[in-house]
Amino acid sequence: MFNEIDFTKIDLTGQPPADETKRQYYFMGKIRELLARERAVLGRPVTYCLQTFGCQMNEKQSEVVAGIMDEMGFDRKESEDADIVIYNTCTVRENANLKVYGRLGKLHNLKKHNPDMKIILFGCMMQEQHVVDKIRKDYPFVDLVFGTHNIFRFAELFYEMKNRDSQLVEIWEGTEQIVEELPTERNYSFKSGVNIMFGCNNFCSYCIVPYVRGRERSREPEAIVNEVKSLVADGVTEVMLLGQNVNSYGKTLEHPITFAQLLQMVEAVPGLKRIRFMTSHPKDLSDELIEYMGKSKKVCHHLHLPMQSGSSRILKLMNRRYDKDKYLELVQKIRGAVPDISLTTDIIVGFPGETEEDFLETLDVVDKSDFDTAFTFIYSKRSGTPAAKMEDQVPEDVVKDRFDRLLSLVQEKGRMVSSRFQGTVQEVLVETESKEKGIFTGRTQYNLLVHFPGTSDMLGKYIQVRLDTCKGFYYLGTAVTEQE
Repeated sequence: MFNEIDFTKIDLTGQPPADETKRQYYFMGKIRELLARERAVLGRPVTYCLQTFGCQMNEKQSEVVAGIMDEMGFDRKESEDADIVIYNTCTVRENANLKVYGRLGKLHNLKKHNPDMKIILFGCMMQEQHVVDKIRKDYPFVDLVFGTHNIFRFAELFYEMKNRDSQLVEIWEGTEQIVEELPTERNYSFKSGVNIMFGCNNFCSYCIVPYVRGRERSREPEAIVNEVKSLVADGVTEVMLLGQNVNSYGKTLEHPITFAQLLQMVEAVPGLKRIRFMTSHPKDLSDELIEYMGKSKKVCHHLHLPMQSGSSRILKLMNRRYDKDKYLELVQKIRGAVPDISLTTDIIVGFPGETEEDFLETLDVVDKSDFDTAFTFIYSKRSGTPAAKMEDQVPEDVVKDRFDRLLSLVQEKGRMVSSRFQGTVQEVLVETESKEKGIFTGRTQYNLLVHFPGTSDMLGKYIQVRLDTCKGFYYLGTAVTEQE
């Protein structure tokens, strides 16, 4: 855990400290005391289940919640028949909301058989007022609801929940606060995400994120570097720097610095081997960053550069603040500086007003950009965004036809582009063992997945693997011994 605070140095008999980090550790200590008595009565551990919906920012926040739960003394389990069930919610697409509502129906039945069970909801979905109203009205059995801005208050909110009989809801509209040094339970011992900033100022017309995550606020570079140093000391060799738009990093600081300058500071940390980052907005992708990626020894040669549409007209309606030519120019620049770069992207099909000509422009950019892969989405209307009020919503059958055509081209191009590594030997960070015993999965610096036979002692290590067969978005390979 990152800079864990010693409970014995906090007086749990007095009032909570004024310092926000110490205040939250105070409440962790109070719950730890309550939990010790509860375990003694039950004669068993008290368990929690934490499930995450959504993006890597959500995954990182879940690691903080898990760290706090572990620090308070709870035991984690995978199944939802736990004493406490926690959902970290996403609201980027409507299906994510519906999935949570469906899960809550099942949890209600579980709670009928275990009235002491606690149900907690937090995250982006909870920042929408109509969602909170629905939870209050239709799901009164949910015990705690909070959003994205006050996650650092989780221990305090949990303590308050434990000491009341009614539903607790605390949603903040925004915050300038960044609370450092909360405990974190990492999903991997050898790699970790590191938040460098929170919120978004872009207001793309289809996107709910600025409304649920608030305005941009950057962490101080010294705090980021200190966290990376602490992670490396704990065995981490790869970090993923996270932000809704990492290219905007540093603009809100008292002493602004650029994202490229931050990368240089992080790269100087001894023992760190790989640096990844996401997400990059094309409008802010600077020549400075492109140049630094070309000369860096640790920044991976992979760039996720969301395109969303290839039509300049649709991009303007999306409020993306670049056009087709500008995007293609960026692709050319990055390939000039980093010739072996792996480019990935996001594409939305069926944005309001999209014509067949607009869609063909998107296919043209896909054909010219040589993406290793593209994440394709059907436009999802999100209430509260400007696009939801636009006329000319594209008929469902037209959207489906275009989506299928786009997916076909993306797969065809992806197989062709990714196969450039076939037959080469690449350094792979081994991440997991698959369900098929003895088959392991790792990732190259180009973010390509490789499956190969191996042994458990390879986990977390960098292994030389020959990429034998390209399967499109992943490879089948063979670990190479030193003798080969």
